[in-house]
Amino acid sequence: MEVYFLLLLIALMIAALSSGFPVAFALPGSAILTIFIAAAAGYLITGNTDAFFANGGPSQWLSAGVTNFRSLYWIVERDTLIAIPLFIFMGIMLQRSRIAEDLLVSMAQLFGPVPGGLGISVVFVGALLAATTGIVGATVIAMGLISLPAMLRNNYSKPLACGTICASGTLGQIIPPSIVLIILADQLSSAADQASTTRKAAYRTITGEYSMPGNFDVVSASAGDMFMGAFIPGMILVGLYMLYILVTALLKPEKAPPVPYEGKYDGRFFKSVFLALTPPLLLIFAVLGSIILGIATVNQAGAIGAIGALLMGSYRLTQGRRGSYAPAILALLSVVALGFLVSHYNLNIKNIQSEADRMGIRLALIATAGLLTAVFWAIYRAWKIDNTLVDVMTDTAKTTSMVFIILIGAAMLTAAFRAFGGEELVKEYLTSLPGGFWTQFLVVMLVIFLLGFFLDFIEISVVVVPIVAPILLADPSANITAVWLGVMIGLNIQTSFLTPPFGFALFYLRGVAPKSVRTTDIYKGAVAFILLQLSGLGIAAAFPSLINYLPNRVHLTSETAPPPNNPRLQLCLEQGVFEEYDDRREDILEAVKQMRGQDLSWLPEKYRQSLKESLNGMEGVFEKVAAVRQAAKAVEDYAESYRPLHDDVRRVQVDIRRLDREIEDLGEDIDDLEDSDNPDTKRIDRLRSEMLELKQQRDRLQQAIPAEWDDALKQYKALTAAEKKARNQYRRQVDDSYQVILDLRAMIEGAKTLQDVKPQLDALFDSVTNAPIEEAMAAIKVVESRLSGIKNAYPVKSKLSKARRVLKKKQDRDAAAGWIRKAEAALEQELTWRKRGEEELLPLLQRLDAVIASNIGLRMQKRFSIDQAEAIAACRSHHKDVSLAF
Repeated sequence: MEVYFLLLLIALMIAALSSGFPVAFALPGSAILTIFIAAAAGYLITGNTDAFFANGGPSQWLSAGVTNFRSLYWIVERDTLIAIPLFIFMGIMLQRSRIAEDLLVSMAQLFGPVPGGLGISVVFVGALLAATTGIVGATVIAMGLISLPAMLRNNYSKPLACGTICASGTLGQIIPPSIVLIILADQLSSAADQASTTRKAAYRTITGEYSMPGNFDVVSASAGDMFMGAFIPGMILVGLYMLYILVTALLKPEKAPPVPYEGKYDGRFFKSVFLALTPPLLLIFAVLGSIILGIATVNQAGAIGAIGALLMGSYRLTQGRRGSYAPAILALLSVVALGFLVSHYNLNIKNIQSEADRMGIRLALIATAGLLTAVFWAIYRAWKIDNTLVDVMTDTAKTTSMVFIILIGAAMLTAAFRAFGGEELVKEYLTSLPGGFWTQFLVVMLVIFLLGFFLDFIEISVVVVPIVAPILLADPSANITAVWLGVMIGLNIQTSFLTPPFGFALFYLRGVAPKSVRTTDIYKGAVAFILLQLSGLGIAAAFPSLINYLPNRVHLTSETAPPPNNPRLQLCLEQGVFEEYDDRREDILEAVKQMRGQDLSWLPEKYRQSLKESLNGMEGVFEKVAAVRQAAKAVEDYAESYRPLHDDVRRVQVDIRRLDREIEDLGEDIDDLEDSDNPDTKRIDRLRSEMLELKQQRDRLQQAIPAEWDDALKQYKALTAAEKKARNQYRRQVDDSYQVILDLRAMIEGAKTLQDVKPQLDALFDSVTNAPIEEAMAAIKVVESRLSGIKNAYPVKSKLSKARRVLKKKQDRDAAAGWIRKAEAALEQELTWRKRGEEELLPLLQRLDAVIASNIGLRMQKRFSIDQAEAIAACRSHHKDVSLAF
């Protein structure tokens, strides 16, 4: 019965949207109305309002929509959507200040003489505006008013000209910063959490283990990750558009003829190009560069963009007037000054240690005051000139409100969809498709593409993605990342602006195109670019590293990068390190041999023995590597024959678990009917008959599992356990071996610090023998505290601790003085071997460390080098099938 109400929900939503009812009210209205009808039908027919819900009742699901919205968007940690009004403000401010017009005119003059140059200039400007404004309507209208007449005057093909303008305008949906990407990131973060829970439950059900290894977990996505992931595919689209226009111009010159520039290419011309091009490029670098370099979060980058747009609008609104560039120049000088001060002074107010620090903070305050002056100056200009600031703020508030109201409505609709079991039906349908993940993925992408003919990108993002994304992300056979899925959906959604009959970019251009351009010309022109977008989608699907690499690289090179011993990175780390062992085996063994040849008889026995064991471990690393490779090869070889059996059995077991759930649901329905006042015996008998049939189906499926399955599974588990054991032994050996080198270096390099403690330690004898006991204990504690920061100063510190305890418990000054003397002797012994170590051992340790730090010692480093981070980012950019672990 729930299915009928699910169909009613979809029918009401389609009817509301088709009738032109506002989306923000069509979505929640359909949900509330369907829930109310289902509750009323349940009460009238069965006397129970919960009867026709898959689980729960009307009050639960009505409140669930609001609860979902609050949990997703009102929690401080979930601040992704804060960036939306900031980027909207940036885009509208740049559009109102007519930056796009300057760009279009300058680029058309620069590229015009090239075959297809006007079209290429439109694509180039579209890409720049996408990375600054990101507003499709404003970009298409601006280019339609400025570039389309110029292209038509110069005999450009009408379909080509229209298609170029429409497609270039849609680049703002995929080139960051993009509102679509922010919304998708928000939706996918929740979907990734659901998928992770699903995958952990599946792992626990199948293996019986409650803790799933991190390598098997779902990789989530932030807005910054989405921006980085979409950057390269966006550039590929730009390249495809330009290549298409150039090839068309070369093969059919009459469709895109070159347009000679009537003026001169002199200094004045290039100055105008520079002034038109540089500010947007600087803004792009400030926004995207701050994210890529790890300087700012997406929200902070949005604030940078908003301020930058204000400053750019300030000089553009006063162009030709005296001092028009003053606020922008003042802001630029202030930012440069702050950058210089940050790199040369300690600007932490809580950690002022010198007069130079105080001077740096004073200068930083002056630079900050200059920046604030420039910002408020720009705000004042935007407010006074044509009331621009008020108009921009008003449009920003309207657009932001529209987005958030749709998000609230979508949360209600999704709750209603789940209330009637829609999510389970979609999951069962997708998982039952032959061909596994890729069939499911293609079906979902086809549905999204077709919905793009009728729905806006926001509706698709907030209605479809929460339903299908958890299903796709939970599949371990593809093991895709949320970033990859989000960018693929974003590329697909981008086509919704070009697909007839409701492509918004087509409508925007139709509104400003001259009457000589027919609607069919616009539609014809869009078709070629739709195919190009689908080609870009195919390229991104075939090469997932194009999407995954940049987010991984930024993550691994940022200030908050995970250390090399992070469990999720080990397989990729070992892949590179094992190759280095092959290349540098002789260098490593020679460095170990040189260390062995040194006379270290003066080194304390325990450290000498530790060093000997460490060198033995380094020489034995190659055996451990061989054992890991052998175990991994055994798993790989066995997996070839095991995988088909595993996949077949797991599909059967999925069907068995589905039947078990259906049998359980039927049992609950029968119990409810039997407990009612007037039990319907015919319906009870029918349900029991259905239950019996389902049990028979389940028994047949269980019998269909091959007899050799248990033995095959047991052997695979044994092989994977052997590989895990071999890897753990390797990791333990390299860590233990390298730790000794680190400890010895830290002890020897701490000799000077230990020497500085000697005067305080010498003064303790007088304190213990003459000073009040409380003062003597306090003095001992101060020296103990200093020794705590010195590596392996325990031989000295332990004797001081005993002296302090003797004073505290027995107040025996003589015994305490004796322990102080022992501490002095221990200090002399430590200083003797550590100082000798500075001369004889430390250079050898440094040379050995230089050889093994990037291989044996890599796991113990604080962070990766750039080359190492790039290699691991490239490794992690490929999707790896982990389904055999489930």
